[in-house]
Amino acid sequence: MSDYDVFLADCPARSTLKLIADTWSVVVVFGLGRGPQRYSDLRDRIGGISNKMLTQTLRRLERNNLVQRRNLATAPAGVEYRLTELGHSLLQPVTVLARWAEEHAEDLAGDDGT
Repeated sequence: MSDYDVFLADCPARSTLKLIADTWSVVVVFGLGRGPQRYSDLRDRIGGISNKMLTQTLRRLERNNLVQRRNLATAPAGVEYRLTELGHSLLQPVTVLARWAEEHAEDLAGDDGT
């Protein structure tokens, strides 16, 4: 059993939930679950994400040790992203959440969260 309680205002687990409950974080982790991806391939795969948002999301996931960035020795220079071991441990719950969202999209149609 964990010593953390997400119902407490100062619980560190809340920061973790904030990080991984973000829509773009879920989509990026889910996308990287297929294996390492170049930045441009990941951007092309994720419809509707801007370069700025993808960069911010990848940096945040990298800072939190969920994603690893690797410079590629290619011409032109490229960058590849992959899930870390910790990121892979998040993949199963994220996959379940993404599949649930796909399965129930019609049930929730019209509720855009506003």
